[in-house]
Amino acid sequence: MLQFQVLGRLTVTNDLGDCTPTAPMARRVLAQLLLCSNNIVMLDTIIDELWGDKPPKSAVPTAQTYIYQLRRQFEPWVPAGTVEQVLATCGTGYMLRVDPDQLDLGAFLRLAKQGRTALAAGDPAAAARLLRQALDLWSGPALADVTAGPSIQAHVVHLTEQRAHTVELRIQADAMLGRHRELVGELKATLLTDPLNEWYHAQLIKALASSGRRSESLVAYQHLRRTLSTELGLEPSGMLRELHQEVLAGRDSWSDWEVSGKPRAEQLTR
Repeated sequence: MLQFQVLGRLTVTNDLGDCTPTAPMARRVLAQLLLCSNNIVMLDTIIDELWGDKPPKSAVPTAQTYIYQLRRQFEPWVPAGTVEQVLATCGTGYMLRVDPDQLDLGAFLRLAKQGRTALAAGDPAAAARLLRQALDLWSGPALADVTAGPSIQAHVVHLTEQRAHTVELRIQADAMLGRHRELVGELKATLLTDPLNEWYHAQLIKALASSGRRSESLVAYQHLRRTLSTELGLEPSGMLRELHQEVLAGRDSWSDWEVSGKPRAEQLTR
C-alpha cells in the first residue's frame, strides 16, 4: 500500500521502500493533489500552481503528462486496473483518492480534533496524549522540499497555524496536569524564535511561578515588557499585567489555564 507524507518532506513509500517522484513539477502536482485529497482539483488550478499567470502554450498537455507520470509510478502499488480510480479524472480536474491511514495529514487532523475534544471535556491527560501523537507526525515544515506556488503556499500557511494551535493546546493540557518544570525549557526555547508572542510569555510566567521560581517569573515579565516597548512601543496586555500582579502577591498555582491562558485562536485583544 502506498503511504504519503506531507508534514515535513514530501515522501511516498510502498512495501519495498521510497518511491517519491523526483521530477520537481510532478512533485508539485502530487503535493497539490495530496493537500486536497479526495477532492477534485481543477486543471486550471494545477496550471496556476505550476506557472502562475504566465503559463506556456503547452500548459494543458504538459500538466496532463505529469498526471500520467504519477499514474505510472503508482500503478505497481495499487490493485490491478484501479490506478485511474486512485488518481481519477473528474471532468476537467483530478482527484487523488487516499484512505485515512495512507496520509499523515489526515492522521494529524483526526488526532488533533480528538485532543481538542478531550481537553474541552475536562480530560487533560487524554488530550495531552492525543495532541502529542498528532505533533509527532511532523518531521519539519510542511512540504519543506517542494517549491510552492500560490495554492500550495496557502495550504502550508494554514497547516502551520494548525500545528501552532495544536502545540498551544498540548502545552495547556500539560500545564493542567502540573508538568510545569517540564514546560519551562520548552517555553524558553520557543520564545527565542517567537519573542513577541504574549501567550507563550504568559505560560512561561505561570510555569516558573508554579515551579517555585517566583523571582524568575517576575524577571520573565520584565523581559517581555522591555521587548514589547523596544520592538513595538507597547505595554503588555491587560491579562499579562494582571498576571504580574498575581505573581507579585505570591500566587503560584492556577486552575484556569484554559481561561486566562487562551490558545492562539483566542488570544487576548488589548
